[in-house]
Amino acid sequence: MGMTQQAAPAVTTPPASGPSKQTDGRTAQRSLVVRLLARPEVGVFLGAVAVFVFFLVAAPPVREASSMANILYQSSTIGIMALPVALLMIGGEFDLSSGVAVITSALTASMISYQLTMNVWVGVVAALVASLAIGMFNGWMLIRTGLPSFLVTLGTFLILQGVNLAVTKLITDNVATDNISDMDGFGQAKALFASSFAVGGVNVKVTVVWWLVFAALATWVLLRTKYGNWVFAVGGNQDSARAVGVPVTFTKISLFMLVGFGAWFVGMHNLFSFSTVQSGEGVGQELIYIAAAVIGGCLLTGGYGSAIGPVFGAFMFGMVNQGIVYAGWNPDWFKAFLGVMLLGATLINLWVRRTATRR
Repeated sequence: MGMTQQAAPAVTTPPASGPSKQTDGRTAQRSLVVRLLARPEVGVFLGAVAVFVFFLVAAPPVREASSMANILYQSSTIGIMALPVALLMIGGEFDLSSGVAVITSALTASMISYQLTMNVWVGVVAALVASLAIGMFNGWMLIRTGLPSFLVTLGTFLILQGVNLAVTKLITDNVATDNISDMDGFGQAKALFASSFAVGGVNVKVTVVWWLVFAALATWVLLRTKYGNWVFAVGGNQDSARAVGVPVTFTKISLFMLVGFGAWFVGMHNLFSFSTVQSGEGVGQELIYIAAAVIGGCLLTGGYGSAIGPVFGAFMFGMVNQGIVYAGWNPDWFKAFLGVMLLGATLINLWVRRTATRR
């Protein structure tokens, strides 16, 4: 009787369910907290809130609407210039001549209008051309010579400081320009650059509006345009940026010209606010603008920063400047307070960046 061999039942292997999802440090989705910490303006925002709360407690007059309007005005005159200075720093450079360039712009507009007996708008346009030319010169010298922007703009700073004083004395026989408040076009120019408007019974300077408009425009340019990508690229690595087709020369020169535009605008505000300009002013303001940008999260090495951060940085300066007055403290402590604030904000920004990088 033959044995029948029974086949062993087949073992069915379940179909592969596909590769299991694995995440590593490169693909894992970062938490909201980490993404916020990676933003360059987070540190200065926290610092601005802290300074604001501090002066709310230490200086009760700050709580009044009129006091806040003064604080915003002080912040805006710094913030309008801090914005192009911040863009320039993101692009890897900085400008030591920005403070005296503001006065050069105002002197140019005033003397051309008064000495040539022309409509003040002629002086305004001439000042714009001069300011843009100064920025173009700084950028061109930087590209042409390869010198650090520190040396190039330090030279421009000294030239402008001397020219401001010498030319003003030569033309007006004084260290200040003549009063132009009764000249044609003054009222229209004042309305654009130095007027006020009422909000709830409180006068607010138009520079506050311009400051916020410029900040919104700069943010859009940095985050939504090709030019913004160029700015970050040349600030991060100029040679690599040039290798992938970024117009480094155009970007650098245009950034310096943006600083010139900011100097023109603030210079026009000064001129049409006071009708006259002191030729020796502006020295030291460039450090305020750079400090506001650094406090706002911009790196001196370039390639990192935002346009919103310097807004909070400028607000901190305005808050401290006016807060000390409202608190009744000795204003001689202002610069010391700013130094502490600069170091503190820099350390906070460093901690924020390192925390975001580790995570």
